[in-house]
Amino acid sequence: MKLKPLHDRVIVEPEPAETTTPSGLVVPDTAQEKPLQGKVVAVGPGKLLENGKLSPMDVKPKDRVLYGKYAGSEVRIDGKEYVILRADDILAILEPAKK
Repeated sequence: MKLKPLHDRVIVEPEPAETTTPSGLVVPDTAQEKPLQGKVVAVGPGKLLENGKLSPMDVKPKDRVLYGKYAGSEVRIDGKEYVILRADDILAILEPAKK
């Protein structure tokens, strides 16, 4: 099944939660934090402004993004978890470090 977001919606595939702490302790499933970052899978055409024009989207597919803890709607399609967010719920784009 192919997902196509509408308006200013973005579909994100959340990254898996950390299962160990930096010191090596295993975190049980019940204590794991909800992931706050993921990879953009699909982007809608943009928000329709009052003048009838579309506002361009700031993110594109394959971007890694940070989003709010309680933002969006979680859905499961074909056995995969996704989060559908408004573009305004995305806090930042993660860029690889330059060497």
